[in-house]
Amino acid sequence: MNYNNPFFKKIREVNLSTICKKLNLKNTFDDFKIKGINDLESAKKDEISFFNSLKYFDLLKKTKAKYIITNLKYKKIVNKFSLPLPVDNILKSVGIVTTLFYPDSLNDTIDFKVNKSNLKKHKKVFFGQNVLLGNDVVIGKNCSIGHNSIIESNVKIGNNCVIGNNVLIKNSLIGDNVVILDGSVIGKKGFGFFPDKKNNFRYPHIGMVLIGNNVEIGSNNNIDRGSISNTVIGDNTYLDNMVHIAHNVKIGKNCIITAQVGFAGSTIVGNHVSIGGQAGISGHLIVGNNVQIGGGSGVIKNIPNNSKVMGYPAKDIRNFLKDNK
Repeated sequence: MNYNNPFFKKIREVNLSTICKKLNLKNTFDDFKIKGINDLESAKKDEISFFNSLKYFDLLKKTKAKYIITNLKYKKIVNKFSLPLPVDNILKSVGIVTTLFYPDSLNDTIDFKVNKSNLKKHKKVFFGQNVLLGNDVVIGKNCSIGHNSIIESNVKIGNNCVIGNNVLIKNSLIGDNVVILDGSVIGKKGFGFFPDKKNNFRYPHIGMVLIGNNVEIGSNNNIDRGSISNTVIGDNTYLDNMVHIAHNVKIGKNCIITAQVGFAGSTIVGNHVSIGGQAGISGHLIVGNNVQIGGGSGVIKNIPNNSKVMGYPAKDIRNFLKDNK
């Protein structure tokens, strides 16, 4: 589902020649006007996208993007479906192009527009002490916001939600009947940068956090917003305390994630998944539906539907128990 992003101002269009110049490429195409940057699945014909791994080949075949940032290794593959823009470092180049469309995307500053006077607009919401709201915040009926919590500009919260004490919410759209417990931080930028000899190159994060209905988020959770696509928590999913969810992670419906589980960026988790405490899930993986992952496990490869795994690296639980008698 597509959502309009109210959190980052976007330049309406950028000439392809400007993009090529920024990427040190010779523009051999028409000076096409590019209207945005997006992932392969969501990109439109007048948007630019990127291809950096064969695991996204099926998305490449279906993408509508006319121009694709890639490297020499994948240039011939991309050329079968779109026009490739070959660069040395794909993700760094994506970051450079993203800042062309979103010049303020690296300024993850404090929202100094938050204030107490905005509370007066929400007469059917119960506020604790020292709550601050940004401009154009939308909060549904019968919600409670705990002491010392901050909800920054343009955030939307549905009906019958409970936000605990000392919670920070930014760059997020939240459904109905959601509970977010004390000390959680939702929607901050992810940990994205490219190491360089002189200065690390910071990667802009222009995505959002989308939280479905009937979700519970435990105390001291950190949920990063997406880089280009969004971070998603599906309906009726419950997160225990001290869970970290990195940028672009998508967790399905009816999942149970227990304490101190960590997800690296861009991993997709299916529906009805249960994960035991202190498990670690590597990035860019697919965890299928109805999967059970034992506590303390390290998941470093895709897990098919209906699997039960445990250990490091995580493997079928019967093999794990056999090897650890």
